[in-house]
Amino acid sequence: MTHATLAAEFVADGPRAHWHDQTLWFVRAKRDKAAHQVPEWEQLREAASQIKAATMANLADYLEQFEANATRLGAHVHWAANAAEHNQIVLEILERHGVRRLVKSKSMLTEECHLNPFLERHGIEVVDSDLGERIVQLSGEPPSHIVMPAIHYKKEDIGTLFHEHLGTEAGASDPNYLAEAARQHLRDKFLTADAGLTGVNFAVAETGGFVVCTNEGNADLGVSLPKLHIACMGIEKLIPRAKDLGVFLRLLARSATGQPITTYSSHFHGPLPGGELHIVLVDNGRSEILGSDEFRRSLNCIRCGACMNTCPVYRRSGGHSYETTVPGPIGSILAPARDMKKFASLPHACSLCGSCTDVCPVKIDIHHQLLTWRREIALHGNLPLRKRLSMKAASFVLRHPWLYKIAGKTARTIVPWLPRFMIYNRFNGWGRQRELPPMPPRSFRELYRQRQNGK
Repeated sequence: MTHATLAAEFVADGPRAHWHDQTLWFVRAKRDKAAHQVPEWEQLREAASQIKAATMANLADYLEQFEANATRLGAHVHWAANAAEHNQIVLEILERHGVRRLVKSKSMLTEECHLNPFLERHGIEVVDSDLGERIVQLSGEPPSHIVMPAIHYKKEDIGTLFHEHLGTEAGASDPNYLAEAARQHLRDKFLTADAGLTGVNFAVAETGGFVVCTNEGNADLGVSLPKLHIACMGIEKLIPRAKDLGVFLRLLARSATGQPITTYSSHFHGPLPGGELHIVLVDNGRSEILGSDEFRRSLNCIRCGACMNTCPVYRRSGGHSYETTVPGPIGSILAPARDMKKFASLPHACSLCGSCTDVCPVKIDIHHQLLTWRREIALHGNLPLRKRLSMKAASFVLRHPWLYKIAGKTARTIVPWLPRFMIYNRFNGWGRQRELPPMPPRSFRELYRQRQNGK
């Protein structure tokens, strides 16, 4: 289904859509307050943008440097060209250690690779330990937001879900009670896990270490108890030097949730004493984006979700309507790069207001790239037939002033007299949620001529 179809289903529940919109706007407002409290905010954004641009220009060298330093620290580094290779590498490591239960923390990459169902098909239980991710896992849904995966749920929905799966009281909706129930439930999973898996927020080429940012400390607990730690990261998560970390850690939490910094910024340098650390570096289409002058800058994304929180379309249509792991404006750039035909509707799910570009902490020109994607999708013939024909017709009319003049005059004369069903029908997709403005009695040219003549 297209984004428009799925968005229509989300919008059909008016109160929920309104609540979703207001909740995310509240987070956006917190981001603005946090950013304004840092006088050098724009300098930080510029520094982050330049660091990421320099990293992408020399990514192959930095990856080799990271591998060498991580290996020196005792980690095992693996390379995966795609999602299938990534999943197989993780499975082989787990099977070699006889793992039956894996506790996972903060990894949208494993969502992208569909690791959970793959491991479960091989008899390995996977427990997402982040509270939001655990909620969507229990509900059998993917995350709807990369930072707040269960943002589409109200506390009453979570109470019902926990009653079904965790045995909490029926009708309970007190956040403290529900959080405590989840804490007790996850504690048992932590204590009995055979291995821990985390994502990576930033990997440092200079040191071979990496950082995982969480607000619940679940990454620390998940990889401290078992002896086996697997860290999965996209190759774009690299930064060159340890001193660059400060720039990104100051930007990340403020852009994501309006916090000065995430509660836990956990640094990992090699395995635990007596343990094993495996780092899986995943490409999965990133090299292709890296080779594109038009879209390379999208790899600078640090996954803060600020563009989603501010996007008027995302806030009103929900994350699931995008049908991709990373939804919203940045997801609408990344997804067509993987499958242009399947995700052809996403770059059109944008008002081009530019708000996403304004809040991006690494200054990605998101709305310009979305506009470029529209051109690419049209050039490759992936526009729906109706849109293709209507655009051709509009192009023909706009290229012939005399025809544009006749069409405008005809519309101004006839449309006000037409029955409503002849204007608002199934052939008028534009008019499903919109009313045409009143037809002006005179055209712009006529008004301009009138003004020039002083009449």
